[in-house]
Amino acid sequence: MRIFFCGDPHGHFEHIHAAVREHRPAAIVLLGDLQPPEPLEHALKPILGLTEVWWIHGNHDTDSDADYDNLFGSALADRNLHGRVVEVAGTRVAGLGGIFRGQIWNAPDVPLYASKNDFLARCGKGNRWRGGMPRKHRSTIFPDDYQALMNERADILVTHEAPSCHWHGFREVDNLARGLKVKTTFHGHHHEQIDYGQDEIERLGFTPYGVGYCGIRDQFGTIVPIENRRPAKF
Repeated sequence: MRIFFCGDPHGHFEHIHAAVREHRPAAIVLLGDLQPPEPLEHALKPILGLTEVWWIHGNHDTDSDADYDNLFGSALADRNLHGRVVEVAGTRVAGLGGIFRGQIWNAPDVPLYASKNDFLARCGKGNRWRGGMPRKHRSTIFPDDYQALMNERADILVTHEAPSCHWHGFREVDNLARGLKVKTTFHGHHHEQIDYGQDEIERLGFTPYGVGYCGIRDQFGTIVPIENRRPAKF
């Protein structure tokens, strides 16, 4: 019943296909910046019958209309873990996709907008995309999504942003992990495989892992070997 947590693929999925075929995990969770070059169900077609697929979005998943549509408009759109807790292979996994952006919430400062509706009411019709939220901010963390997760309980938290143990991380991720009472967190975004060490684990009260660019770890933090199938550095 292994779960694989897959770091930012940026349009490359062959290494995930290979890892799933070789190890047959019960599920995979992609940690943002997927940028599939075609609808996600087509990009992952070789493994859809072999494992469950779940994902959160990253900041680059709203870079273009195609990036957005191939993910959020795909047949796997309902597998987005953002803002909810789902039982994945017998483990309760919470998801927080996207990043903090100063126009909305320059964490740890007080948010400028409490919700998407609050932002839409004041952003002006000329800034809207397809009649709603500007495309870029569809990968922005809004306080109401964050706060709603605080009322949940989970075993694992997956985020695109890092907790404070990373030099570009956020205490807000720490607080969410503790609010959810998770034991483990996995994040992408920074393209580094990081084991943060016992001192940080004791300080935080949970075990954090950074999953690198096109990297894969299982739910115990073990790095899954990819041999020579990893794409060139992004």
